[in-house]
Amino acid sequence: MTRPITVGVDGSAESLAAADWAASEALRRNLPLRVVHAWHWEPLTVPVVNDRDAQAEWARTLLSDAGRRLAERHPGLEHTAEILDREPVPALVDAAKDAEVLVLGSRGHGAIAGFLLGSHAQQVIAAAGRPVVSVRAPADGEEVPADGAVVVGQQGSAEDSAAVLRFAFETAAARGVPLRAVRAWNLPPVFAYGPVAMWPGDELGDLAAHHREQLTAALAPWREKFPEVPVDEHVELGPGGQVLLAGTAGASLLVVGRRVRRVPVGARIGSVAHAALHHARCPVAVVPHD
Repeated sequence: MTRPITVGVDGSAESLAAADWAASEALRRNLPLRVVHAWHWEPLTVPVVNDRDAQAEWARTLLSDAGRRLAERHPGLEHTAEILDREPVPALVDAAKDAEVLVLGSRGHGAIAGFLLGSHAQQVIAAAGRPVVSVRAPADGEEVPADGAVVVGQQGSAEDSAAVLRFAFETAAARGVPLRAVRAWNLPPVFAYGPVAMWPGDELGDLAAHHREQLTAALAPWREKFPEVPVDEHVELGPGGQVLLAGTAGASLLVVGRRVRRVPVGARIGSVAHAALHHARCPVAVVPHD
């Protein structure tokens, strides 16, 4: 089954930027594009305009305008448009199930209001079974280079990061750009208690070399599968989010894994993905682990 690139739109500048990103990616990968708008009418108890037919017409017009804009800006694009008559979070999570990638604007209004700061995005990213890409609307004079490197954060073992690296290599290959693989590491807690506690370092050996070996081993099968993708390996001591963001200058996409933490009030994504979504200037892909 051919999975489409799916994008959620709500008429905001951010969602239109997401639609453009999704359209370009669909053309690169020779995939269809599915444009969706999550709209569910519920009568309100406050004295505001509350007409179901008018709101439904607005939703249809939104999709029609988005489709016309995409056809003009991306000739040859195969796309469909659909209204999802459900609440935004379950609608978008379900839409992701059959998608190669789900793409969302990072600060949309309406269906995905407060994408970064509110709870909707966190719920969608935590629950989606497919990669979710967050796209910001470019600021005045700002432009993300389409031919910039794909940057990917690698953590844990080769098995832990397989899904993340697969997505990053596939994207770099489709774009014809290099891949920058980044692994951050920290000293074990015992090393923070003074010089006397540093003696195990001799037995542990060169920690930096160990992490370089881990990164090289994780990349090896994907280098073999995608020999056309140039790869730059970078290992650095420091907080994961900080090290990863420092390597995104000139990047076209940042790819991170999703580590989900279940808490009483819902699901939370990991600190590295959280930092990437809030601070990266380029689009960010959050990939669930296998």
